[in-house]
Amino acid sequence: MEKAADVAFPHLHLYFEHLPKIIPIGGFGIAYYGICIALGMLLGILLVIVVAKKTGQNPEQYLDYALYGILLSVAGARIYYVIFSWDRFKDHPLQIFNLRTGGLAIYGGVIVAIITAFVYCRIKKISFFTFADTAILGLITGQMIGRYGNFFNREVFGGYTDCLFAMRLRLDEVAVEDVTQAMRDHATVVDGVSYIQVHPTFLYESMWNGVVLIVLLLLTYWKKKKKFKVGEGDVFRGYLMGYGLGRLIIEYVRTDQLKIWNTNIPVSMVLSGFLLTVAGIWQLKVSLARKNADSTEVEKI
Repeated sequence: MEKAADVAFPHLHLYFEHLPKIIPIGGFGIAYYGICIALGMLLGILLVIVVAKKTGQNPEQYLDYALYGILLSVAGARIYYVIFSWDRFKDHPLQIFNLRTGGLAIYGGVIVAIITAFVYCRIKKISFFTFADTAILGLITGQMIGRYGNFFNREVFGGYTDCLFAMRLRLDEVAVEDVTQAMRDHATVVDGVSYIQVHPTFLYESMWNGVVLIVLLLLTYWKKKKKFKVGEGDVFRGYLMGYGLGRLIIEYVRTDQLKIWNTNIPVSMVLSGFLLTVAGIWQLKVSLARKNADSTEVEKI
């Protein structure tokens, strides 16, 4: 028998009957979306501090960077989203500043975070790749946890599915433009409420980011051991390839894709493919150069 719930994973027998989007405090409300983003940032910073200490770096440099990087990255994520969703804001421009209902495009934040880190390293006269290899661990941690903000907002989902992880949502609580005909055709009614069943792409991406984080932590450990031949920049490039690959696949399933202007081309799929290709070729060239350098050293001996 079907069970009524705001959000449910029926095949996993998980039912969230009363899932609020905000915590009301007096006349104000704190959005769970914001809490998830903030928690991701905090845990990301803590992880970076631990790794910096373990690898003999100065944690203060990362705390310094966080003051600028986080604020600018949030702004970048919002600007990116607004640029590719302008039709939603052109008649209500003040809504651009309302972040509590969602609307942060991760790629915008990633781009700004990397640019900010590059400028910061130039000013501080420290190695960008050494810095990026550590800071990127905090970024992927924040992405992994922050995605659950989409869960509370009932957003970032894919098309209809009846797979093991299928997620059921109230039709009246999701954006109309994200609902496909297939979802409507397979909609169910429980206690007079219509529900759609979809791919929880926010969950897929969070799980994928967890896998990427584990791989990056292993690379960080191996970098300290010379026998593994992991050098500066490998962790950073590993992130670009790992996240790019996962996002390229997951984005294909989503129904709320941001499109390149006047086309039906998902901008995040294009960017993911670009990052995956460029980082892959870059890493291959670096690895070959290292191998040649090692061969030269052996010949000299």
